[in-house]
Amino acid sequence: MNATTQENGWPGVRPEVVAEVVSGLSTRLQKRLDGAAAKLAQRPLSREGDEWRVEVDEEALLVLHAPGGVIADPASVHCGCLLAPACVHRAAAVTLCPLAEAIDGGAESSGADADADADAPRAEGPETTSAPAPVLRPEPAALTPSELAAARHLHRAACALLAAGVSGAGAVSQAELLRAAHRARVAGLYRPAAAAVTVVTRVRAARSGAPDHRLVDLVSGLRELLGLTVALSTPVDASGASGAPEPTPLGELRGSARQAYAEEGGLRLYGLFAEPVLTATHAGAVSWAVDTGGRLSTVAEVTPHGDAATAAPLAVGAGNRTVRLGDAALSHREFSRAGLAVQGATRSAGGRLGAGASVRAVRAAGADWTAEPVAGLWSEPPGAQVARALAAQELPYESRPAGSDLLFLDVTLLGAAPTGPGGAAQLLARVAGSDLVIALLPGHEHPDLAFRANLALLATAHGLRLRLIGRLERADRPQLRLLAIGTPPDGSDQPGPVRLALAADRAGRANLGLERLQAADLQAPAPRADHPVGPLPELPTTPPDGPPVHVLARRVAQAVTTGRSALAPSAATAAADRSLLRVAGLSTAAQLLDGLRAAAADHRRDVFGRVVPDDHDAFATAWLAAAVYTEALATALCSAAWAADGTATDRTRQPARV
Repeated sequence: MNATTQENGWPGVRPEVVAEVVSGLSTRLQKRLDGAAAKLAQRPLSREGDEWRVEVDEEALLVLHAPGGVIADPASVHCGCLLAPACVHRAAAVTLCPLAEAIDGGAESSGADADADADAPRAEGPETTSAPAPVLRPEPAALTPSELAAARHLHRAACALLAAGVSGAGAVSQAELLRAAHRARVAGLYRPAAAAVTVVTRVRAARSGAPDHRLVDLVSGLRELLGLTVALSTPVDASGASGAPEPTPLGELRGSARQAYAEEGGLRLYGLFAEPVLTATHAGAVSWAVDTGGRLSTVAEVTPHGDAATAAPLAVGAGNRTVRLGDAALSHREFSRAGLAVQGATRSAGGRLGAGASVRAVRAAGADWTAEPVAGLWSEPPGAQVARALAAQELPYESRPAGSDLLFLDVTLLGAAPTGPGGAAQLLARVAGSDLVIALLPGHEHPDLAFRANLALLATAHGLRLRLIGRLERADRPQLRLLAIGTPPDGSDQPGPVRLALAADRAGRANLGLERLQAADLQAPAPRADHPVGPLPELPTTPPDGPPVHVLARRVAQAVTTGRSALAPSAATAAADRSLLRVAGLSTAAQLLDGLRAAAADHRRDVFGRVVPDDHDAFATAWLAAAVYTEALATALCSAAWAADGTATDRTRQPARV
C-alpha cells in the first residue's frame, strides 16, 4: 500500500498502552509531555499498511505498528532517538492517538460513545453470547479486596482530575486515570473502567477544542464516574444498607465485559427510520425497527474514523451500506421504509440485533407510520413518553431499552421564534390535541449533516402538520432533537396551508440526518370546500426565565473546566448567589453551593504557610452532591415542562422547593 498523508489521522490506542508508556517517563519528561505532544501533532504523518510513521527530526523516526488500526502493545511504538524507549516522543504519540476502548474486540459497533455525545447511541462490543436466558449466579455480598483497591485507586485518580479541571488535566493526569481504569477492568469493574475512558476521551476533546465537545457531556461523565467509585468504595453493613434507601446491586455497579445476546427465534421487523452516528472516534449509521410486539430494535454500521474532516461524509455514506443481518440485501435507508423476516434472531437487552452466522433474514414489506404495529408508538401520551425517557436515563446504558429516549409525536409547525431574551431562533411546534409548544432542534449539530438544512427549510413551512420522531432534550422548556418526519394520519385534522409531498418511493417519511428535503417536498394544497385552509397559527409569546438553577449548575461546570482553584469568588458574589437561590426557594441548592465553595477553599497548610497537597476527596464529594442535585432538579423541571395540561410553562416559572 502506498504511503498516505496526515488525512488518515492517528491510529487508535488501547488505554492501558497510554498508561504504561507515560508512566515510563521520568518526572522531568512528564512535565514536558504536553508541549512535546503539541509539537509532534504538527509533524507530517504517513501510513504504510499497518504502520504509521512520523519524522520527529532529521535523525529520529517514530514508527507506530497498529494491526487493524489499533496499538495494543507498548512495544509496537518505536522511536529512533537516543532516549528510547523512555523518550517523550513515544508518550507524545500515544497521547495523540484516539482511545480505542470502544472498538475492543472488533470494529462492529452500534453507536457512539454516550457519553461522548448525548445525541447518538453509544458504541457496543461484538456479539459474544447467545443463550435462551442468562445464567444466574449468586452475587457476592461485597467487593473482593482487589476490587475494592481498584475502585479506590480509580476514585483517587478521578478526584485528582476533577480538582485539576480541563485546563490542568494534561497527559500525565489523563494517563493516571487510564492506568486506574485498566486496573479496574482487570479486577472486573467494567462499568467504572469504561466510564473513566469516556471521561479521558471527553477531556481530550475539550482541551483540543474538538467541534463535538460538549461541557454538559463531560460533567455527566465525571458525575457518573465519581458516583460509581463512591458507591463501590462505600462500606456496606451486614444488613446490606449503605446509607441509600435502595443500594444499587453490585452486579449493576460492576457492569459486564461484553454485550450478551439472547435468542429471539423468529422476528417480523418493520423499518422505522435511520440516523447518522458521528462522534470523535466513530462514524456510521443506525437503523431502527419495530417488531409485531411493539419493541424497538437497532441494526448498526459504525466504524472507527481517523479524521474529523471526513467523518460526516462517512456517516452519511453509511446509510447506503447493506444492513448486516442475515442475507438481507437492502441498505439502511431502504430498511427504514421496508421490513425484514428474521429467523434465528438474537437481541441484546438494549435492543441491538445480533448478526451471527445462524441468523437468516429476507426482505419483507414495510408498514406506514399510520398503520399497525408502527402506529402504536404514537398512541402513548406525550407526558408518559417523557416520563419513560427520563426514567431510562437513570439506568446503565447497556440496560436501557432501545429507543427509551425517543418521542413519537404529531405536531403542527409554528415557525421560528426566539425562546429567550436575545436567544437564537428555534423552530416551534404545537403538539396535536394539546396547547403544549415544543422547540425542535437538529438531531446533530454537525454542519455537514442534513439536520440543520432540513430544519431551516421546515421553519418556512408554517402550519405544516407532521408525524415525527425525536430524541428528548432535557431542559426546563420542552425541546426535542428532530430525527425523522412523516405524513400525519389522514383525516386527523383539516389540511394546513402546507403539506408534506414526498416522492412515492420515500413511503411518506424522511430521515432528516441522511436525506435532504427540497422545496418541492413542501406543497400548498388546493383549497377544498369541506376543509378550507385557515389562517396561520400565531407564534406563542416567549415565556420568562424559570428558577435560577443555572447558578449552581454554572459553578458545577466551572469546577470541571478550570478546577478546584476557580471556585473562590468574592464574598459579595457568594452572597448574591446565595440570596438569589434562597429567594427562588432553592435553599438546598444554596447550601450545596456554599459547601462546594468551602470544600474548594479548604486547603491545609504546613508551618511555613505552604499548601499541603491532599487527595481532593472532600472537594469531589461536595462537587458530586451538587452535580447529583442539579441533575435531579433538571429532570424534575423537564418533566414539569412537558406536562400535557397546558400549564407546563407556568410550572417552570414557579420556584422549585427541594
